[in-house]
Amino acid sequence: MSESEQPRKRPQPPAGAVHLPDVELIEVQVRAALSEDVGSGDLTAALLAPGARGRAELITREQAILCGCAWFDAVFRLLDPLVQVHWEAADGDRIQPGQRLSILEGSAATLLTGERTALNYLQTLSGTATRAGNFAAAVAGLPVRILDTRKTLPGLRVQQKYAVACGGCDNHRMGLFDAILIKENHILAAGSIPAALAAATGAGAQVDIQIEVESLEQLKVALDAGAVSILLDNFTLEDLRRAVTLNGGRACLEASGGVTLESIRAIAETGVDRISVGALTKDVTAVDLSMRFSSSSGYSESMTGRNQAGG
Repeated sequence: MSESEQPRKRPQPPAGAVHLPDVELIEVQVRAALSEDVGSGDLTAALLAPGARGRAELITREQAILCGCAWFDAVFRLLDPLVQVHWEAADGDRIQPGQRLSILEGSAATLLTGERTALNYLQTLSGTATRAGNFAAAVAGLPVRILDTRKTLPGLRVQQKYAVACGGCDNHRMGLFDAILIKENHILAAGSIPAALAAATGAGAQVDIQIEVESLEQLKVALDAGAVSILLDNFTLEDLRRAVTLNGGRACLEASGGVTLESIRAIAETGVDRISVGALTKDVTAVDLSMRFSSSSGYSESMTGRNQAGG
């Protein structure tokens, strides 16, 4: 048996979840977010009496999966290390309407200044985790992995991929630097699928190499050229089933293109190994959170995460 005829080892799915970033990276991200909101100073919070203390409770108004506690904490830590945040839930927890998530104590001015930035992180990342949880639940019991994509909100790549993992799905490549995905334009530029694969392999990069195909004919060419990871772009359910049969377990097959919560189980049932879903990170609805000051703090106005009027 020639080398080209040897059974190919099927590649493993992407190397797992994005873990919680280091504190240093989180603080860099939070400083940038505070800079665009606070700027040279919070003019409204400056109206409070100097030294005024505050106590607030963070409540969820809807069912969700919590995510983003580290970024929430960093907001107040960078504004005033004396602010205390006492969590009663953690990233990855399923939370229920009316549930108290944390208690905050410290300078009233600091709590007011950091409220919007902290909630922006928590509601957006919880929304991402919740959406990922819904997609994971839709394929429960099937041997398929649901992956995110690079279709993340600008500046929130690491944060959203961490949230996807908290919701129970998996991460695809982080960016253009850690894996090779050969798409239609790359193939056109190289001249053919075999030429594109040869160029990627010849580059010597120790990273995963995946190639996108748009038809069963292209799939056969890619398999014959030695592809071990293939993205099936916008295949019909019938063609996905045919692709699985044609593949015969040689390569890792990934379905992609227009995947919705309603369609994903049928796609998974075709037998593909994984499904990438841009909607995990680009179509996010923020979770409705409320940060409410207690009356004893001298400031009783409710501050809500998603539905608060104004800014």
